[in-house]
Amino acid sequence: MGNGDPHGAPHEVSDDSGDTDICALIFGGIVFLLFFPFSLLCSIKIVQEYERAVIFRLGRVLSGGAKGPGLFFLFPCVDSFKSVDLRVISYDIPPQEILTQDSMSVSVDAVVYARVFDATKSIINVEDAHQSTRLLAATSLRNILGTKSLSDILSDRESISSYLQSALDEATDPWGIKVERVELKDVRLPYNMQRSMAAEAESAREARAKVIAAEGEMKASRALKEAADVMSASPAAIQLRFLQTMNTVSAQRNQTVIFPLPVDLLKRFLNRQ
Repeated sequence: MGNGDPHGAPHEVSDDSGDTDICALIFGGIVFLLFFPFSLLCSIKIVQEYERAVIFRLGRVLSGGAKGPGLFFLFPCVDSFKSVDLRVISYDIPPQEILTQDSMSVSVDAVVYARVFDATKSIINVEDAHQSTRLLAATSLRNILGTKSLSDILSDRESISSYLQSALDEATDPWGIKVERVELKDVRLPYNMQRSMAAEAESAREARAKVIAAEGEMKASRALKEAADVMSASPAAIQLRFLQTMNTVSAQRNQTVIFPLPVDLLKRFLNRQ
């Protein structure tokens, strides 16, 4: 029998393992010959390119690691196997109710992408590697986000996802699971909190709009002052601007506009009289 290490995983084989293997092979050969060719059909197994087979001989893992891909042979009544899928699997973590560091209640869900990198560990060290990884991801999500403030969760998702991925990858290494990526899908706030944040954002937008409008009026008044200073140096320029303004007003509507003539234009006729 294999002796267990501190984590419960077998790592040594007793001295009588060789004799046991020989007896198992003899027994399997006898059964194979007695039931040939039916035993031949039952003994030949095939695993796909993305799979590996963990073979057990009389309850012990066969030395040499997982087999595959391709064809391999099993001794009847002696060997059994379990196939393991090595492809990346996505775990959809359901929404978790989390109380943040600043006492805000939020609901956060995530998705975890992981794969099996050691088929033997994923079989002998844990009952269900994928289910265990899913449950661990949900627990870690609550624990890690519970140490963050609401503003950090909303604005720093990338670093939180990276930290969560590292923590999960380290925890699942004894199970033969490699966590490739973790993504926070959605952060849901209570309805009253959403209304409060929306009102705060609207107030901030209105304040910025008033500041921008005030700055625009200040710049416009400065430009008008500079224009007035330039035009005050030339009375003719003021008259020309006056005529341009009246032309613009008369072009907008079909109406009669009465305006006083400048006194300077009438002095010439008054002097003749």
